[in-house]
Amino acid sequence: GGKIPAIIVFGDSSVDSGNNNYIPTVARSNFQPYGRDFNGGRPTGRFSNGKITTDFISDAFGLKPAIPAYLDPSYSISDFATGVTFASAATGYDNATSNVLSVIPLWKQLEYYKNYQKKLRAYLGDRKANGVISGALYLISVGTNDFLENYYAIPGRSSEYTIEEYENFLVGIAASFTEKLYELGARKISLGGLPPMGCMPLERTGNLMGGSECVDSFNNLAADFNGKLNALVIKQNKKFHGMQMVFSDPYGILMKIIQKPAVYGFEVTAVACCATGMFEMGYACSRRNPFTCSNADKFVFWDSFHPTQKTCSIIATYIVQNALAKFLSL
Repeated sequence: GGKIPAIIVFGDSSVDSGNNNYIPTVARSNFQPYGRDFNGGRPTGRFSNGKITTDFISDAFGLKPAIPAYLDPSYSISDFATGVTFASAATGYDNATSNVLSVIPLWKQLEYYKNYQKKLRAYLGDRKANGVISGALYLISVGTNDFLENYYAIPGRSSEYTIEEYENFLVGIAASFTEKLYELGARKISLGGLPPMGCMPLERTGNLMGGSECVDSFNNLAADFNGKLNALVIKQNKKFHGMQMVFSDPYGILMKIIQKPAVYGFEVTAVACCATGMFEMGYACSRRNPFTCSNADKFVFWDSFHPTQKTCSIIATYIVQNALAKFLSL
């Protein structure tokens, strides 16, 4: 019984709160206007104007209001004991994806987690640390970059695999990753699905022939991949004793927001708030850009790839009430 003692996060920019600030990569967001609506208006390395989905999930579980990045030296194990992210923007399931911008691959995130376990045991003692490790909620959010930054963007994987084969290759990596987490003591695991990738402003901008509408082929791919991840969750729960794995799917709720923005208080869906909103992210979205919107809450997307704080809040509420509800009332 009792509440979830900690939230432990693996993945990409959807859940990175600043790890990439501490590695040599261009995949960064630790400069204005990123973070302009975060506590005190400071950029942290979150790819948003404010909080990201995992921050809101942590809050909903009565834990801290924001999840710190493991590589941030201003935090220590006393902070990480109740929540930590090992995530790295621009990473993927596939090591070839993390290689593109020299970011932290998933296997390395797992090594950081093992290191974290050691620190946790030293800090809390074995018995308490084991309680945190087995009681914690593990959130995994990754996969978009494997398709958009790797398979469809650079030669290599697309000559080795058909898209179907590549999806299965990634699901295999997700299977072994969740199995390794289980072996390390994790039990409550949320495997995150892909958003409707074809509706990201970056993809819409590229869809000139289609009148800048959402790219159906990318959306269908995301939905198909999500089906495979969901099947994996069912399989892992049967295979591993005591495993409590759930599938957290942002696809449907984000589609609803994009199709009926006014219902949620949004005005703009096709372009992002930052700069022209058509293709900028990272360094191209800098404070010097005169086109950046004044009120991000009216926009579904903050940059051409990432949602605003307000969108993240709605997605988090949906995921907590649906996929994660059973962990709230343990």
